[in-house]
Amino acid sequence: MSKIERVTSVKSELLDIFMSLKVAEHERRSRTAAQRNLRARRGIELHNEFKQLERHIADLAEDEKH
Repeated sequence: MSKIERVTSVKSELLDIFMSLKVAEHERRSRTAAQRNLRARRGIELHNEFKQLERHIADLAEDEKH
């Protein structure tokens, strides 16, 4: 193997490693974003559920007054 071929081979391997790292980083960021979105969505759902429960409790209290 000539010196030029070895340099080309090393360059190719380094590029493959770099691309693998980029893919892994992208996957990690995507997972993190998905988890963050899921937590936010669940937080909104919980907020809405509590508000709905508060309304139901208020309605029950009103019904008991009448």
